[in-house]
Amino acid sequence: MKRTIITIVVIAAALAGIVYLLQKNKAHNEAETQAAAATNPKVSVRTDTASNRMMNLAYISNGTFEPKQMVTVSAEAQGRVVRVLVDEGNAVRAGQTLAVVESDRINVNVSNAEVNMSQAKSDLDRYESAFKSGGVTEQQLEQARSQYETAKNNYRTAEINAKDITIKTSVGGIVNSRKIEPGTYVSPGTAAFEIVNVSTLKLRVNVDEKNVAPLQLGQEVEIAASVYPEDAYTGKITFISPVADRSLNFPVEIEIQNTSDKPLRAGMYGTATFGVNKKADVLIVPRTAFVGSVSDNKVFVAREGKAIETKVVSGRSFGDYIEVLSGLKAGDVVVTTGQINLLNGTEIEIIK
Repeated sequence: MKRTIITIVVIAAALAGIVYLLQKNKAHNEAETQAAAATNPKVSVRTDTASNRMMNLAYISNGTFEPKQMVTVSAEAQGRVVRVLVDEGNAVRAGQTLAVVESDRINVNVSNAEVNMSQAKSDLDRYESAFKSGGVTEQQLEQARSQYETAKNNYRTAEINAKDITIKTSVGGIVNSRKIEPGTYVSPGTAAFEIVNVSTLKLRVNVDEKNVAPLQLGQEVEIAASVYPEDAYTGKITFISPVADRSLNFPVEIEIQNTSDKPLRAGMYGTATFGVNKKADVLIVPRTAFVGSVSDNKVFVAREGKAIETKVVSGRSFGDYIEVLSGLKAGDVVVTTGQINLLNGTEIEIIK
């Protein structure tokens, strides 16, 4: 019992010592914080000035060229490939045969169907002759005619199936990928070739909500390709997404006719310029003035030595600068760095 009491007393003393040390450290930290605040009462920031400038209203968006058509050609019959008639890189036309599948089993089906049709025709001829002499009834004759029509249809079906021994393409273009070789065993649906049509390309870009409104289907757009920087292409808008993504950007597709002298390839980098050669006098601030993202529409204005949180309405994007439609006026000084340390009314020191 006595030992238990001693243990409790020791533990209590230890806990009291820990509490004392924590309180002492807390008081020390608070004193250091107060001293630092007294030494550095202001937050250092950098600023810039909202100003009116003549800005080019052209909106630029980047993307990659994609083929207008990319089709996977599959086998339609089961069997072993005996011949492949094209290689990767070959140009093909719609309806062209690309490969031949072993046809023994299918040809047997055609032969059997042909024999059955011939037999049914002989039976029909015999019944028609017998009907003239009264040897069979009209019902028996009609049944023979029905059997002949059925056999004839089965033969036609077998012939149609026999045509499936060839693998054909439904579109013209370039063989981008060959997935079979002679000896490959295929089933209906087995991917055999990938055909790409690059006579027309698509450039898919994203346009923000401030610039998508004036766009229309069929509108011409100036296109530049990174591989031919000295040349300009003209495309037409063929698709404008009705739904924005999470970044409030709208996917837009532009169709470009590929040229023979300087052909573009799918996967190359392209730039679309909307609204060429149009300028306007707009109020702008640096993009870095916005707290968070531009869509948050919040900046800090430096006024009488303090940072004043200000709501604005942002407009079009001009690279490193953003148009301000309301909330600021020309000459307002906005904070461009150091916003993470600011609250509304925080005292600031502007550094160069």
